Amino acid sequence: MSAQTVILIFTLVIYIIIIFVFNKARKKYAGGKVGEVVNLIIVTVALLFIADYAGMLSSYVDGEIIDIIKALFRTAGLSFLAYGGVRVAGA
Repeated sequence: MSAQTVILIFTLVIYIIIIFVFNKARKKYAGGKVGEVVNLIIVTVALLFIADYAGMLSSYVDGEIIDIIKALFRTAGLSFLAYGGVRVAGA
């Protein structure tokens, strides 16, 4: 197993733990600011997950396109978190 495979498996486990924990928190704290923050975190983690695993398309798509997809999803995730954080803080 290569180092890249080990890293991908490790990050997959981390993503699953984060989504599992925050999904439980979403059920417990439905509504209100805490619920909104939990939803922000879940969507951000999902977008970052897609960015990290876009490399799996490398056999179908050119490497430069993969880099663009990764950058777009990472930017979308961080922008969503920033915009949502400002909205929650201002509401």
